[in-house]
Amino acid sequence: MSATPLFAPLQDALDFLQLNPDVEMFELFILDNNGVPRGKLLHRDELLAVYESGRPLPSTILGLSINGDDVENTGLVWDVGDIDCRAYPLAGSLQRMPWRQIPMAAVQVSMHPQQGMPATVADPRHLLVKVIEGLKADGYYPVMAAELEFYLLDQQRDSQGRPQPARDADGQRPRATQVYGLRELEQIEPFLADLYSACKLQGIPARTAISEYAPGQVEITLEHRSDALQAMDEAVRYKRLVKGVAHKHGMVACFMAKPFDDLAGTGMHMHVSLADEHGHNLFASEAPDGTPLLKHAVGGMLSTLLDSLLMFCPNANSYRRFQSNSYAPLAPTWGVDNRTVSLRVPGGPAFSRHIEHRICGADANPYLAAAAILAGIHRGIREQLDPGAPIEGNGYAQATQRLPTDWLTTLRALEGSSWAKEAFGPEFLKVYLAVKNAEYRQFMGEVGEQDWRWYLNQA
Repeated sequence: MSATPLFAPLQDALDFLQLNPDVEMFELFILDNNGVPRGKLLHRDELLAVYESGRPLPSTILGLSINGDDVENTGLVWDVGDIDCRAYPLAGSLQRMPWRQIPMAAVQVSMHPQQGMPATVADPRHLLVKVIEGLKADGYYPVMAAELEFYLLDQQRDSQGRPQPARDADGQRPRATQVYGLRELEQIEPFLADLYSACKLQGIPARTAISEYAPGQVEITLEHRSDALQAMDEAVRYKRLVKGVAHKHGMVACFMAKPFDDLAGTGMHMHVSLADEHGHNLFASEAPDGTPLLKHAVGGMLSTLLDSLLMFCPNANSYRRFQSNSYAPLAPTWGVDNRTVSLRVPGGPAFSRHIEHRICGADANPYLAAAAILAGIHRGIREQLDPGAPIEGNGYAQATQRLPTDWLTTLRALEGSSWAKEAFGPEFLKVYLAVKNAEYRQFMGEVGEQDWRWYLNQA
């Protein structure tokens, strides 16, 4: 297996411009730690320079809160004078955006290891590269895929200002759950047709579409990749694509973890296995619970679950998803072909044996989530950790421990984790935790509708 090139060659841009003479503008974007794409809109004649010498971006771009505010404690604002850091295009990321009115393409960039300093240490993609390279150095090549759920919402709120499911093709608003419903998929066929067409154009391996466990909720699986970094690159671009196509159809694609209190939350299930240098699945086994290596991987993920939970569930809303009998995980548990546990080993033929990590909300940054998963796996293998017996039956009823259901607990867990400092580096954690602590303080300091409804006339 060959290593993925760090940045794209100039020839990629030259070929694209020749094949797409009508494209007028380019969206240059980088993904911040919250999974928010940020960047600039460039004219056609500016593209080649980005490939030749990079594009300067302010250091603050990777130290912003989810609302786009500077966070001084990251060290990327006044301490460094908001210095320009150079970012370069990623191979395969230059793709047309067929849903835009102006003929346009997108190109994803990442900070240069040296020219991008000091923001390089905060680049979530670099963190994933670091973790993957650590596994490869020990002879393990991670294979991954992302499975993302989302809601299709109306661009107009209801009479009380709340979000609501988008209308179907027949003009009716869906109200029933209708999980796995085929009519529900037929009703959004115009959206799906454009979505699959755009995925094909961008080389994103979108596969099975499912009507999920709530009105207006959809899941589309992405094919697994032998290059875990490629899989997460595609997950990032897929989310942008879904939102863009939905907007074109007058809808909002919502990846919020729990947009409705009485409906199912939205998750990002991560599928992972390890291969050797020849591509052979090291988890492959006729035994349903896999090889000893698979069990060590599960043990590692369970042992690091609390320390890394903030990367799987990064926002205050993320924890509203953790409810009993909701198909969302509640405890550090694992099982074979069991959807009531956090780490599931799906059934199937021996060669397909892998782990389905069911903890992440759809609001998680794919790069950070994958980095935390793989770092946990690496620990489990190095220390040969035993995950214990797999859960059989109702995992909700058998859980002896529970995952935290509040943001602050996971913030403090990551802050105090010596394992995380070793796995992710203190420089990255300084930035990430500064952003998350700033968001926590701002969120808790904001008085809103629920406060008034609960306390206005009672206190």
